[in-house]
Amino acid sequence: MTDLVAAARRFATEAHERIDQRRKYSNQPYQEHLKAVAEHVAGVTDDAEMLAAAWLHDTVEDTPATFGDIERVFGRAVRDLVAELTDVSRPGDGNRAARKAKDRHHLAQASARAKTIKLADLIDNCTDICRHDAAFARVYLGEAAALLDVLGDGDPRLYRRAQQAIAACARRLGLPAPPQSLAEGDVVHPPGELSLSQRRALRLFTDAFTASEIAQPLRSYDCERGVNALSDLAARDDLEVAGLRRDGVCVGFLNPDVRPARHVDDLLRPFEPAQVVPRDASLSEVVHVLTQYDFCFVTAMGDVAGVITRGDMQQPVVRMWLFGIITLMEMELLERIRARWPDGGWTGLLSAGRLDKAQALLAERRRRGQHVDLADCLQLSDKARILMDDEEQRLAFGLRTKGAAKRVMSDLESLRNNLAHMQDIVTYDWPQIARLARNIEERLRRHGGDRL
Repeated sequence: MTDLVAAARRFATEAHERIDQRRKYSNQPYQEHLKAVAEHVAGVTDDAEMLAAAWLHDTVEDTPATFGDIERVFGRAVRDLVAELTDVSRPGDGNRAARKAKDRHHLAQASARAKTIKLADLIDNCTDICRHDAAFARVYLGEAAALLDVLGDGDPRLYRRAQQAIAACARRLGLPAPPQSLAEGDVVHPPGELSLSQRRALRLFTDAFTASEIAQPLRSYDCERGVNALSDLAARDDLEVAGLRRDGVCVGFLNPDVRPARHVDDLLRPFEPAQVVPRDASLSEVVHVLTQYDFCFVTAMGDVAGVITRGDMQQPVVRMWLFGIITLMEMELLERIRARWPDGGWTGLLSAGRLDKAQALLAERRRRGQHVDLADCLQLSDKARILMDDEEQRLAFGLRTKGAAKRVMSDLESLRNNLAHMQDIVTYDWPQIARLARNIEERLRRHGGDRL
């Protein structure tokens, strides 16, 4: 194993371990999937950059690492492979079918090297999903078959194995091979509708909290100054990022890892479309960009004029937004408990100690003249514990197993505590922030069409 591949294995393993990411069905450490993908790729090539990207292919999509982190450690070529393998769709881009189509189009433009890695990823995912989740496998197989249509440039041996994996799974489920893509109406969506007040609150979170509230002005320099002057300015001003202008228009930014350069183009990093948002973009869109990139650039009057970094997500406005989302989610948990157990039968699902604490709080609140019942006195962790034992309720939040539900709710409680005590929420809670952003975008897509 080359030094590059060994470093990629360590980096990816540690990144996924830090957020305790595990395989959805087997609960194995996530690096078991990465290892399987890398081994499939190693069976057809000894290309070190491809093998490194195989280990890293989910790192930007799933962990706090950005494309910038990948490039700084592993170089531009590995970074580009990881970018080709990372989904570009956002939760607000439509239903699952629309988002998958956008990601498929992105993958269709990828290099043959990236497509080979994706074939390895598809083989392992197909095997795992088919073995453990027959219901979802019917959806996934249709998507996998559609993916094969754009992966023909990948390694032919892995392409045949992917075909065989899909066909074997289809036979196991009694489906034709290759399976037909399911119509949108055939896809089972999580149950549950938001109340009118929740939908209004959801819309408020989108309209009231936007990129313009937290963006910092992007200081920029004219490219015409020349490479030496630009390097001197960057060193003098000690900016985290600076824009570069040509003919008065900001066309890119100064590479933060400035090295000796012979030409201005060596310093210029063009804006990637996926990292630029309008000033009225929602904060969830900003989070999506910062999950993949070091910088989110904000336009005004058609030109890039502002920038947001993860550090800016510590601002009070963002904290208010996140606390509001968590409060809205907690309200939904309570409403679901009342609807699922209208007779109060949920009390049998709590430990005696937790129930005693709720009853003590109820007595105190009633002493103060508040008109509440026992369910109003449950803590966030209590509400989650009650609901997550119920499969239908778990699925309503996109959580397929009890283990996954337990980890998500524990992380959510950690984020809420850090928000309440003004602690750092970026270093330790970024995966939870990204998860909340995806959640609110998905709910807006499903419930927020009407301006309430």
